[in-house]
Amino acid sequence: MPDAKFLKHDPLSETEAILRQGFYGADRPPASAEPARAKPTHYKVVCISLYTKDIENLEATVKELKRRGYTKANKSQLIRYALSMLDIDKLPPPNP
Repeated sequence: MPDAKFLKHDPLSETEAILRQGFYGADRPPASAEPARAKPTHYKVVCISLYTKDIENLEATVKELKRRGYTKANKSQLIRYALSMLDIDKLPPPNP
């Protein structure tokens, strides 16, 4: 009867195979085998700092534009538009 206490097959001995096939998706090729996608070159993601009041103003302006029918308006688009309207020759001189 002492043999009855031992399993004839250890279910944990196949853990790696089970995880590889069922969990990790062995049917998929490794990530390195996939061709690399070309990164877009027509834009870059940048990070800028704005005061909270400026962000609130920007978000309110986008919300108002959407209310007026500009359904695809967003913060980036609004900043790009504002930059295109800027004429640095008309800026007041800096304070020394």
